Amino acid sequence: MDFRDQADLDPSQVEDRGGSGGGGGFSGFPGGMVVGGGGIVGLIVLVLVFVLNNVGGGGGGDEPAPQRPPANLTEQCQTGRDADQSEKCQVVGVVNSIQNYWKQEISEYRLSKTVLYSGGLRTGCGSASSTAGPFYCPADQRVYLDLSFFDQLHSQFGAKGGPFAQAYVIAHEYGHHVQNLLGVLDTGSSVPIELQADCYAGVWARNAIDTGFYDKPFTQAEISEALDAAAAVGDDRIQQRTTGRIDPESFTHGSSAQRVEAFQRGYEKGSPADCDLSGLG
Repeated sequence: MDFRDQADLDPSQVEDRGGSGGGGGFSGFPGGMVVGGGGIVGLIVLVLVFVLNNVGGGGGGDEPAPQRPPANLTEQCQTGRDADQSEKCQVVGVVNSIQNYWKQEISEYRLSKTVLYSGGLRTGCGSASSTAGPFYCPADQRVYLDLSFFDQLHSQFGAKGGPFAQAYVIAHEYGHHVQNLLGVLDTGSSVPIELQADCYAGVWARNAIDTGFYDKPFTQAEISEALDAAAAVGDDRIQQRTTGRIDPESFTHGSSAQRVEAFQRGYEKGSPADCDLSGLG
């Protein structure tokens, strides 16, 4: 995943509240709501469960907890060359590309910051910790990401990993931002919502070359990293790994096959219109 060397990065779209590391396992979402087989959250995203458990429950509007002084991403992350050399600058480049695509695609689009953190923090949706995994908070319209999650994606969930697996996760979260802006995040059941976010991630991947941040379209090997990550966090695979049984009635994000199919659908079709909720889940 090579960035165009002279691409201008906008580090203001990413806020670093103290770096990465220190994340635990996937034990639950903020507010104590535990989802998934065996009390372990085998998920990439927060969604309705997180929202219903926190918004209006006393956590909204809280100021962020004190953090270590933030890194100066403005100095570190200026061009695509920097994104090829630093993980945090890579996040900046991916976020810039995703948002460049969506602001051209839908008139309702408003920029959303990605917050890098470790340990715990307060969000517009309540208190969060690294155990939540990457998530999007509709109340403050921000994506939250502990970079240690990507090590866990490989070590705990068996995904191969790689830069494009990370890009897929971020693009999925921004898919929720798009849903929030379009007013569909709180409609329907959680599985179609999650699969649509996967589909939106595939749409961005197909169109990323047109955002001006990459030298060339993604290779099939890079797309395979995303598909492998999507399969690794399917509800069926998570449940089988953690409990030894599969219960489709308790799915919240979709099976491995559904998640892979949703991303492929977006990537092959290349249009958000092909990610309609009625055809997912």
